[in-house]
Amino acid sequence: MKKSLILKSTLIAALAAPMLVSAESQLVVGAGSATARLDFRIIIPRVLFLGVGTGAATLGNNATIDMVTFDYSTNPAALGTGAAAAVITGNVVPVRVLGNNGQITLSASTTGALVNVDTPAYTIPWSEISATSSLAQLPSPVIPLTGPGAASNVVLSSGTRITDRSANWTFAFANTALLPPGIYGATAANNGRITYTAAMP
Repeated sequence: MKKSLILKSTLIAALAAPMLVSAESQLVVGAGSATARLDFRIIIPRVLFLGVGTGAATLGNNATIDMVTFDYSTNPAALGTGAAAAVITGNVVPVRVLGNNGQITLSASTTGALVNVDTPAYTIPWSEISATSSLAQLPSPVIPLTGPGAASNVVLSSGTRITDRSANWTFAFANTALLPPGIYGATAANNGRITYTAAMP
C-alpha cells in the first residue's frame, strides 16, 4: 500500500513537472498582486516566389507550363506583314513576384531561336517576340536571343525589404518575314521555352 502511494505520487509529480516549468508563476500570501510572464517568439523565413502563367494564381508550387500560340492558319495573307495572327491564345500572362529580403531582380533565358519542328534548318529568332507589362513596377525582362539575358528590377512594395507585385505581361509576335510552313518552338527541345528567374539577396 505504501509502495503504491509512492508510485502514484511520483507519477503525479512527473506529469505536473512540464506544466510547472512551461510558464512563470508567483504565489502571494496576504495583500498584493501576483504576476506571471510569458515570452512570445515569431519566426519569419526568407521567402521568394515567382509565378508565371497558371502558377501565379496560388502562392505555392505549380508544375504547369503554359503555352502562348500565334496561329496564322486562317489569315495566311498576313504572314510577313507585321499583322497579328487571327488566333492568339495565352499571350496575356499573369505574373506575380513576392519576396521579403530586399531587391528582387528578374531575368529571362532561352536556348536559341525557335526551331521548325519538321524542318530544323528554319528558325525564328527571339527578337521577334516581345512582352509589355501592365505594371511598370513589374517589368518583363528582355528576352535574349540565346542564353541568359539582362536582369530587370522589380520595384519594392514597401520599405527596403518587402516586394509583392502582380501584373499581366502581354506577348506579341512581330511577324516581320515570310517564313516556311511548320510549327516553330512549342517544346523545350525545339527552343520554344523561356525560363524566368527571380533572384533576391
